[in-house]
Amino acid sequence: MTFVIVTIIMIYLILIFWTWQSLGSIEKTKKIVWILIGMFVLYLVTLVVFLTAKVDIEISNIEIQNSIKNIIIAIGTGINGIIVMPQMGKIVSQIKENQIEKEKLMEKMIILVFIFVICLIFESGYMRDTQEGILKVYHSIGSER
Repeated sequence: MTFVIVTIIMIYLILIFWTWQSLGSIEKTKKIVWILIGMFVLYLVTLVVFLTAKVDIEISNIEIQNSIKNIIIAIGTGINGIIVMPQMGKIVSQIKENQIEKEKLMEKMIILVFIFVICLIFESGYMRDTQEGILKVYHSIGSER
């Protein structure tokens, strides 16, 4: 469990540092707000993906179910953040500094959304597989008792 927690912390440190750097010369308070809002939105997206991937998976122990949910969502949110937030930060910085044309902005946004949707599709399958694997381990441990 310690390895999982350290991994989650490392993912979020990378996410925050990379996004901070990508936001360029934007003032610090706006960077903080942007990062917090971005992480919250990605948390909601990841929660929806988790809930859709969980449709027919039943775990009788609520504590284990909540732990699985929290760990998977924390890791998924961090990874989703690494995929999206630094790139969005770079785009926001380019807009602020008038370094990007409207056509290029739309093109970049469409590509980023397309890549993110593909990642969410794979993530949904991964979340389902992870939950099923944990459920098998949980049942095998329960049957050994």
